[in-house]
Amino acid sequence: METKVITIDHNAMDLEVLQEAGKIIQNGGLVAFPTETVYGLGGDALNQESSKKIYAAKGRPSDNPLIVHICKMEDLAPIVQEIPEAVFRLAEAFWPGPLTIILKKSDMVPKETTGGLDTVAVRMPSHPVAQKFIEYAGGYVAAPSANVSGRPSPTKAKYVIEDMSGRIDMILDGDGIDIGLESTIVDMTGETPMILRPGYITKDMLEKVLGEVSMDKTILDINCKEPPKAPGMRYRHYAPKGQLTIVEGEEKTTIEKINELTKEAKSRGEKVGIIATEETKDKYLGDLIKSVGKRSDEDSIARTLYTILREFDDEEVSVIYSESFTECAMGQAIMNRLLKAAGHQIIYV
Repeated sequence: METKVITIDHNAMDLEVLQEAGKIIQNGGLVAFPTETVYGLGGDALNQESSKKIYAAKGRPSDNPLIVHICKMEDLAPIVQEIPEAVFRLAEAFWPGPLTIILKKSDMVPKETTGGLDTVAVRMPSHPVAQKFIEYAGGYVAAPSANVSGRPSPTKAKYVIEDMSGRIDMILDGDGIDIGLESTIVDMTGETPMILRPGYITKDMLEKVLGEVSMDKTILDINCKEPPKAPGMRYRHYAPKGQLTIVEGEEKTTIEKINELTKEAKSRGEKVGIIATEETKDKYLGDLIKSVGKRSDEDSIARTLYTILREFDDEEVSVIYSESFTECAMGQAIMNRLLKAAGHQIIYV
């Protein structure tokens, strides 16, 4: 399959291009498109064959549900059994934006889209290209991240092209990927709302709207033996090709430990990459030291993380050491992604 790559400017959108992309979706094809979080790989959410194509293109397990993307609130009701009053409050506060809401699905949504579940995950992205594309696609676009399953999610079109060229019909090369981490997922089907995946919308932000909100205990507890509530969280995600290890502790002891590990790895002939901050980047000994920004700038950390992991792949780094990022408000989301990328390999010092 030849994949068409088209650059599109969200400030001056070519509507004919977006209409062409939308027609591809309506005809059962696949299109990668930018959102404010990461690039998505879109297909017709109401077409079971389109969903099967998404799983095949990504190499994604078919029990890992896809998120249905909509562009207006009135499109929610037809695909769910009911909309609790609390969901309207969530939508008013966070939609369009990086929040995915899980509800009981209606018969309109095939189980191929929901990973066999009776629930459906729904999001309304804020990226203008995504919104217009979804409208032209018919209003319901199923879209996981546009990467081969298990790899770091793409925040740049070049990595979508690397993973998806020849597998899908079109890639919309857009800009404005501001957040860099996937959406927060909150399950609204139980008595108490539960976060199944942390993201830019934090627990504190949700609690201001909903009151009590629980968190799936498997998200950050590496010793928890319970299965995660979200099926997709059972799988390794976001992983670079090199072996990633997180080192957590006070700044001085973290730097000392990473430098010690770096010397050992280099003595074995490994090419070492280090994920640091602006405050610490000059204190390391690695072959490639990359800063995620200032430790106080959590938006920069979130936006930069996946790109750094991809860059280490480009530079054929075989071993990666990263500082931990637990202090900031988005610390749970950032650490969740890092732990998954590292296969939960963490050293405490």
